[in-house]
Amino acid sequence: MVALISKALAVGAVLHLASATPRPLHPRGNSTQCRKTSVVVLGAGMAGIAAAQSMNNESMTDFIIVDVNSYIGGRVAHTTFGKDADGNPYTVELGANWIQGLGSDGGPENPIWTLAKKYKLTNTYSDYDSIITYDETGPVNYTDLLNVDFEDAYATVEQDAGYLLTENLHDRSYRTALSLAGWKPKKDMLKQAVEWWEFDWEYSYSPDLSSETWSIVNYNTTFYQYSDENNYVFDSRGYNAFIEGEAYTFLSPNDSRLLLNTNVTSIDYSSNNSITITMSDDSCIVADYAICTFSLGVLQNDVVEFTPKLPDWKQEGIEGMQMGTYTKIFLQFPPDQQFWDANTQFFLYADPYERGWYPVWQSLSAPGFLPGSGILFATVVYTESYRAEQQSDDITKAEVMAVLKNMFGDYIPDPIDFMYPRWSTEPWAYGSYSNWPPGMSIETHQNLRANVGPLYFAGEATSTEYYGFLQGAFFEGQEVGSKLAQCIKGNLTECRKEKSYEAIKGTTNMEDLTPTNGWTVSSMEVYGFD
Repeated sequence: MVALISKALAVGAVLHLASATPRPLHPRGNSTQCRKTSVVVLGAGMAGIAAAQSMNNESMTDFIIVDVNSYIGGRVAHTTFGKDADGNPYTVELGANWIQGLGSDGGPENPIWTLAKKYKLTNTYSDYDSIITYDETGPVNYTDLLNVDFEDAYATVEQDAGYLLTENLHDRSYRTALSLAGWKPKKDMLKQAVEWWEFDWEYSYSPDLSSETWSIVNYNTTFYQYSDENNYVFDSRGYNAFIEGEAYTFLSPNDSRLLLNTNVTSIDYSSNNSITITMSDDSCIVADYAICTFSLGVLQNDVVEFTPKLPDWKQEGIEGMQMGTYTKIFLQFPPDQQFWDANTQFFLYADPYERGWYPVWQSLSAPGFLPGSGILFATVVYTESYRAEQQSDDITKAEVMAVLKNMFGDYIPDPIDFMYPRWSTEPWAYGSYSNWPPGMSIETHQNLRANVGPLYFAGEATSTEYYGFLQGAFFEGQEVGSKLAQCIKGNLTECRKEKSYEAIKGTTNMEDLTPTNGWTVSSMEVYGFD
């Protein structure tokens, strides 16, 4: 298993787009003064645009798309960074950066790859064999741990996960699976770095906090179905150029159905026949249906008020999934003082004390990327992302420079530019992409997917097979958009209700709570309290 970077859906928090001035609509007043439409699409990212495009393809054009940001693309966001020899800035991706799983001859093709080719996105193959490994003393070759030891354990985990799935056996943590397969890094920091490269870097969580079954499902549906290739996008227009391009296949310039810079604050679905969306300027939209493509992080952090409150089964689905954070930390060094190997793409660092301490570095000066740019970036996830995003640039810069000096020596130059986003604090995202925790059932995940009356949900997190991937957002948006278009055209009221589970059963019956199973005292006794 090669390292598979950046699940595709991270967010450009450094842009602080949520603070953009909302575009005024009509005064709110009562519902007769609200703008009316058949479907309101909440979010202009991949899922929202795919949903609107599907409706348009079904000849259902009465919709409005609303987004807090000033651009189309959502968590596919970019910015400028550094400068070339002529003083022109480079474009770097703050969020989604890779096309993951392309396609094979005679097999299906990833729709993101299809669209990337359509819009001629500049991209290069990420070669995970182009790597040099380090510890605090400098270069140390431990690639055998990558190419042999972990791969052997992974093969066992993969087979085991298939058995759990097909035999309907209880899920467990990926850590448990690795341990049973003989991979036990413990305090071996070289093994810890290898594990981070192979797992955390992809899922944004550690094996301890991730599902064995669904992590393997998630990997296989993309890389076994399409291909094991990962192409890094570095187009000067930004990765979102293809999402914007698709949007304008059905939207006209200045289309009144696209409302950017518009901040949704509440969703009222109390009526059986309509749904009211209210914005921060008190303007409103009344629709027959809404498609909510807000990130899982937004739903988990109560950014938007729902009236009535979402039912318990729905909230359980939302809270049951995890929202990860994936942070890229960019540095530009004087191009004439490049101190790392010019032909190598990746550098892996094993810190002697802390797992996940700025472990993976990628060079954009490598052939096929931005040669001569002097740009290098590190990646951190989960708790290290939270920590870095809470502290100042100066502290983080000092930390990463200390790591680089461990790797390459004390006499490396200072960076001439430095930047990183703060995804976990961005109020329209609160994270990068989702992850499936151990033991969460497919029924709980279906509760995340299911509609609540006229309110539907779509996004990468609602995808059972492609959660965290850009293609997951594409497929989920496409499905919900097509479903609603068919519903509206055919007046199919039964399509209002998707499968959901109000009570999800466990695996242990009360009659099994006996001394034979170690249950000797009831947990419901209250003798110890007056």
